[in-house]
Amino acid sequence: MSGMVITTLPACRETALIRPDGRPQPAFREQLRRIPSWRNAWSVLFLYVQTGLVLWATVALAPWVWPITFVLLGRTFAQYLSLMHDAAHRLLFRNKRVNDFVGRWLLGYPSLTNVDGYRRVHAAHHREEFGPDEPDLALYVGYPITPASFRRKLWRDATGRTGSKLMLQFLLSARSPDQRSRHTFWKIMLVQAVLLGAAIISGHWWLYPFFWLGPYLTVWRVINRLRSIAEHGGMHASPDRRRTTHAVAQHPLARFLVVPYRIGLHLPHHVDSGVPFRNLPQLDAALRQAGYLDDSFEYPSYPAIWKALRTPHRLVFRDLTTSPIAGPAWRHRCTLGTTTPTGSPTPSSTTRSSACTWPRTPSGAHTPPTCCRRRSPTRSRRRESVAWKRCVSSARCCCPPVARWTIR
Repeated sequence: MSGMVITTLPACRETALIRPDGRPQPAFREQLRRIPSWRNAWSVLFLYVQTGLVLWATVALAPWVWPITFVLLGRTFAQYLSLMHDAAHRLLFRNKRVNDFVGRWLLGYPSLTNVDGYRRVHAAHHREEFGPDEPDLALYVGYPITPASFRRKLWRDATGRTGSKLMLQFLLSARSPDQRSRHTFWKIMLVQAVLLGAAIISGHWWLYPFFWLGPYLTVWRVINRLRSIAEHGGMHASPDRRRTTHAVAQHPLARFLVVPYRIGLHLPHHVDSGVPFRNLPQLDAALRQAGYLDDSFEYPSYPAIWKALRTPHRLVFRDLTTSPIAGPAWRHRCTLGTTTPTGSPTPSSTTRSSACTWPRTPSGAHTPPTCCRRRSPTRSRRRESVAWKRCVSSARCCCPPVARWTIR
């Protein structure tokens, strides 16, 4: 696969299980949507047993196992929130009340997550990926990025800067004008008080701040970013789910650390978001049999897709009036303020906004907007990074409104 833009996709054949557009046939869909409530109850119970064993090892084998249990407890949040994700889709238990109770009080609130708020914004994510109401765009927009930028993001996550910022936002929800958010905040705080009280009663108060909040603010943030960009990083809005969602081969280590409970089968999940996680392997196999999904655009591993999301820094001008599938009508690769055509015609003056002035070089080539060219050896790395991000995100720098300079 070259870059993040899929040029060709395999044709999907209609089979007894899959329609030509990749959706399951009605009978197969009904079979896939059956919720195995008792097996899911065992998953929740076993998750609590796992958590208790890791915390016991943290105390009993201290301090030698602390680095290991710290990482494992960060992974625990990935487990809690993966099951919460199914509960948000109301796919964890057939009984709605049981589903919502477990999703909120046993999975979401211990993980400092407003399940009902998550359900609302997550519905927008499934309704239109990369659409105007996309809630998770900040996590995976603008990819591929440079290796240096990738390292900075992970460093901010690993050192708790990202988590602290999000924790502050969570604490401010106590004063939210939305009454539901305020009530949910205090429910979450009640559960956190119970966890802190249990740690104090056990005689090991330090478990809560250092081995519950600590992994949540650090390890979990790294896992969440790595998983999110492997799901949608570098993709584009499209009616075809294969152009909005990555397919990544699942391996035991990745499933253990990053994508528990089949959440890594993200393309099948977006094909039909009403399928419980236990039934996603069946849908994945049926999609492969129909030719909807194959190795031509599936990444062989998570390290492979993370590597593809780190590329040398270059700017590409994209005409967003054209189909995201067909690609832009023209492109310019920018290096130090000079554009070089790549075999396509230069944008005519009629396609550019009158408020946007692109000076020409003596050879007649257009140069990028000013903010895209603000690179100087004297600028600090942070200021330089901010300038490039503004170039990508700001309409002032990236006119016309139907065009964008995007980092590739």
